[in-house]
Amino acid sequence: MSKTAVTLPVLSDTMQTGRIIRWLKQPGDTVKRGDVLAEVESDKAIMDVEAYADGVLVGPLAAVDTDVAVKSIIAWIDNLPPQPTAATSSPAPSPSAPPQTPAAAPAPTPPAGATPTPTEPTSAPPTAVVATGATTSPVLAAALAAREGGGAASPFARGLATELGIDLSLLKPGTDGRIGTAQVLAAAIGPQLPHLDLGPVHRIERPTPLKAAMADNMQRTVHTPTFHVTTALDLRAIDAAAQAAHQSFTLLLAHACAQAIDKHPDFNACWTPGGLARRERIDIAIAVDTDGGLITPVLRDAMRPLAELAEDWRELRDKVARRRLVPADYTGATFYLSNLGMFAAVEQFDAIVPLGSAAILAVAAPAHDGRTRLTLTCDHRVIAGADAARFLATLAEQLQATQATIK
Repeated sequence: MSKTAVTLPVLSDTMQTGRIIRWLKQPGDTVKRGDVLAEVESDKAIMDVEAYADGVLVGPLAAVDTDVAVKSIIAWIDNLPPQPTAATSSPAPSPSAPPQTPAAAPAPTPPAGATPTPTEPTSAPPTAVVATGATTSPVLAAALAAREGGGAASPFARGLATELGIDLSLLKPGTDGRIGTAQVLAAAIGPQLPHLDLGPVHRIERPTPLKAAMADNMQRTVHTPTFHVTTALDLRAIDAAAQAAHQSFTLLLAHACAQAIDKHPDFNACWTPGGLARRERIDIAIAVDTDGGLITPVLRDAMRPLAELAEDWRELRDKVARRRLVPADYTGATFYLSNLGMFAAVEQFDAIVPLGSAAILAVAAPAHDGRTRLTLTCDHRVIAGADAARFLATLAEQLQATQATIK
């Protein structure tokens, strides 16, 4: 009987590992192509792993709450054999012929010191979920070992870490689930790690995939040369009009930003080694706070009428609440908006320009004078200070024009 491997798919362009949340099917269950087998938490959302063949699900299954490298085998599907027909059925044995019992072939004896090879799952799969180093892929075995606090680093990496004074518990394993020489050397020549052994007793808590992705994304922006420009606008009237019309104030800000970007196209570009990448559509990402961390769903073609954007924004917020965003919902933004206006204590703040954009707008709560501080953080390779000043002036005009259209 043939088997089909169930591998962990690449669910986003930044995903290196996924965390198994739960299995919806168990060993022995019959599955069909398209059935959802498991839920996996990627770096942005919880997504489904589907069966790509008909058959019976067999183990070993990747353990729940385990980080697994993408494309690793997390289960198997035994393909269902074709059902015999009357024409192809084996003839019944003759009553005069005694039934013959085939002799079982003796199991081969492995040579001394050899590691036994795991046997193929049979059509009668085990009922217990097995997830040990002896039966899983090397990647999963390493991840499980790391989870149990040992065996996550190669012997050479351990020796090198000791020589360089690197705490292995602070390092992130590679895509194979193990800490190797590359991870130790990167820690040695990269940003300095904290010396936690000099302080109180501590424990290392695994971040959620979303928070880990946030850290990685911010680390990649460290070489972006940026500057900040702040303006103060009285937005109380437009905020009151939005509330009276039951419209999202953040959505009105995003639409006004799109109108301003249309007049200042550099804000829709981004820097590349080959030159400026100029996009033909304005896609604005809006930062949303969730229990698992910050995520930025994207409003596509933000120049469209407000009514269309409002419906798209409602659908995106619903997906955020259900943690069902897909990569197309949060990637590829050309401009970013972060609104902390709902926190009265925040009178001004700066945001970090994400990769792939030239600017991000940070909107604070109204200050004591009733005016709201809007701070624009810009990539200085793309935008100059005077460009930022002109953009903020245009944005103020667009907000006034947007207020007149609120119904």
